Amino acid sequence: MERVYNPKEIEQKWQKIWDDEKAFAASDDYSKPKYYALVEFPYPSGQGLHVGHPRPYTALDIVARKRRMEGYNVLYPMGWDAFGLPTENYAIKNHIHPKIVTKNNVHRFKEQLHSLGYSFDWDREINTTDPEYYKWTQWIFLKLFKAGLAYKAEMPINWCTSCKVGLANEEVVNGHCERCGAEVIRKVKSQWMLKITEYADKLLEGLDHVDYIERVKVSQKNWIGRSTGAEVDFPIAGKEDKLRIYTTRPDTLFGVTYMVISPEHPYIEKFASEIKNLDEVKAYQEQAARKSDFERSELAKEKTGVKIDGLTAVNPVNGKEIPIWVSDYVLMSYGTGAIMAVPAHDERDWEFAKKFNMPIIQVVESSEGPVDVNEAAFVDVATGKLVNSGFLNGMEVAEAKKAIIEYLEKENIGTQKTNYKLRDWVFSRQRYWGEPIPIVHCDKCGYVPLPEDQLPLELPDVESYMPTDNGESPLAAMRSWVETTCPCCGGPAERETDTMPQWAGSSWYFLRYTDPHNTEALASPEALKYWMPVDWYNGGMEHTTLHLLYSRFWHRFLYDEKVVPCPEPYQKRTSHGMILGENGEKMSKSRGNVVNPDDIVNEFGADTLRTYEMFIGAFELSAAWSNEGVKGCRRFLERVWKLQEIVTDEAGYSKELETRMHQTIKKVSSDFETLKYNTAIAAMMSLINDFYKAGKVTRDEFKTLLILLNPVAPHMTEELWQIMNYGGRLYQTSWPTYEEAKTVEPEVEIAVQVNGKVRATIKIAADISKEDAIAAGKAAVADKLTGQIVKEIYVPGRLVNIVQKG
Repeated sequence: MERVYNPKEIEQKWQKIWDDEKAFAASDDYSKPKYYALVEFPYPSGQGLHVGHPRPYTALDIVARKRRMEGYNVLYPMGWDAFGLPTENYAIKNHIHPKIVTKNNVHRFKEQLHSLGYSFDWDREINTTDPEYYKWTQWIFLKLFKAGLAYKAEMPINWCTSCKVGLANEEVVNGHCERCGAEVIRKVKSQWMLKITEYADKLLEGLDHVDYIERVKVSQKNWIGRSTGAEVDFPIAGKEDKLRIYTTRPDTLFGVTYMVISPEHPYIEKFASEIKNLDEVKAYQEQAARKSDFERSELAKEKTGVKIDGLTAVNPVNGKEIPIWVSDYVLMSYGTGAIMAVPAHDERDWEFAKKFNMPIIQVVESSEGPVDVNEAAFVDVATGKLVNSGFLNGMEVAEAKKAIIEYLEKENIGTQKTNYKLRDWVFSRQRYWGEPIPIVHCDKCGYVPLPEDQLPLELPDVESYMPTDNGESPLAAMRSWVETTCPCCGGPAERETDTMPQWAGSSWYFLRYTDPHNTEALASPEALKYWMPVDWYNGGMEHTTLHLLYSRFWHRFLYDEKVVPCPEPYQKRTSHGMILGENGEKMSKSRGNVVNPDDIVNEFGADTLRTYEMFIGAFELSAAWSNEGVKGCRRFLERVWKLQEIVTDEAGYSKELETRMHQTIKKVSSDFETLKYNTAIAAMMSLINDFYKAGKVTRDEFKTLLILLNPVAPHMTEELWQIMNYGGRLYQTSWPTYEEAKTVEPEVEIAVQVNGKVRATIKIAADISKEDAIAAGKAAVADKLTGQIVKEIYVPGRLVNIVQKG
């Protein structure tokens, strides 16, 4: 009697078997070849899993399952990136401890992931909020501090007006908080910083040794933003002081007609008594303080500024006096807080010069004839000859750059310089729900690290998680916790009350998976040597300049400290596209287009959801959800299920389908490795059509199909494997192999044309000679050949064309 496909029953059965057998536990036998597959661990939000999560998880689950069948010892772990603002905000609103919120959210997430049949090694589960985990996050921070890479500085920071917390530049999106969407303003605060800029060159160089998709590499290179140029000193007229600027185009110095300084530049305060329009300048400073760096540096924004009355600068190459302006598009945190303006060759400078009626001097000529720089900036100046530039006139750009740097250094007014867009990482958060920073402040000894034997420094229980209006962390109110003794001199000291950002725990989590229960080290040297680097890491493009860069920085530092055995943490990095709503828009509650994976699993089964998410479209591109597409994948699995009714006792592959079997093994094996999951599934769908056309499938053909489909739909294939008595467990079997020679069609069907019109089709041997092919074609259309044959054409594998006259 035919058994009905019942996914709910089958999936629960196999999930229990896999749990009981610890089917996917990575082995500690370090003699086997290893494979470390990694997906970004989720932030366990109150909303639970959404249909975007299964896309990367299923993709890497396919790779992990295939690798196990290929004989590898596979590590495919999962954990929880559980510190963060949303949990704390929920705790504040609902008067519940963030620890309890986190525990409940993790429980729900884990149930959902478990229901999808992922081959995670749950024995290695980690949670960033576990003191036994963040002990080592704190330990790494102390290493950074002792190496001079963690320091405290007064600086203008991005301040979220709602979360009441400092944000890294990377967490500000269009002038708003990435988390809550509230306006971000500038605020001066004492902050812990990590000197990621020290590692800029190492982070760039490391990209040459890893297999990352190109857009990830480009994104990181642009964020680090290395450029070479010169620092040049512009004297302030009548003073000893100079304004130092950085430029990538020192060859255009003769075109400088004004300078711009940041509203925060210290010279405004220093020369306040000489600035005649000080009130106007101060009013402008107040306006600028209300804007985020992003808003200030946006190219499209209206140009604003105030000319300083009472101070001018001197162009060091021609001695001309030029005005100094204050404008908010110059940031004190980037470069020197001052710029030289060459309006003829820079659009922003040109717009500013036009608005405030300043001179525009062309210094690079166009190879295509005269240009009018009063009509528009001429910016195509990567090459060209210098004009209006004194001793540089007539030189090509490359030659002029060398000549001007030699001149600047000889005259002691400038020097060659490499600069970076990358800023140091703001590492403090004025919140409760984060890792405590293991530092105390002593009036006598300054900032002192906690001894390592006092780690972990645990979060105390507080009565209120509310951020304070003065910008202090809620921990600051816990005086009994704050007041302590200095580990250095034994005198009174105070603990640091800021906590670490959410990015801290995720900057090294991949290391902990290799040895998650170690109490003596973040992981044993043996485990790190065996498992690292991660062989394949998949994650979202949105984390390319945040988590990916931060974790590469921490890892490279730990490599320099001889804690880890390799300089780069991830050998391969890929990214997936977003899953959009049916209407093609981003899924959100407000749009009413959110799809809950639980609903899909309940109605269609986990295998259908997994298959659909891999079949939805090219993995790296965004794709719109389609309920019809889900139903189509369920029908496909039903067809696989029903194949058991037409399985014959025949061994091996049938003669008719032997080539198709080898072709399908080759195609699926290759596509699983290159993120082409949709075409791999399409190839299996096509093979099934062939089985149904033949009206039968041999035992070995069915067996091979089940193995190929298993990484995508593991529950159903494991059940069919058992029904068919193939022996053992499917997840423990070997991946099928193919013979290249047998992937070539022995026969091909080609068209036979007469005067370019198809008159017949014939089957011929794939390796047939031209003469034999033409002869077979002529025989097939003999009754149409009534005229004089003037030409015979054969396109191998495609067609024969007989051209006749009359």
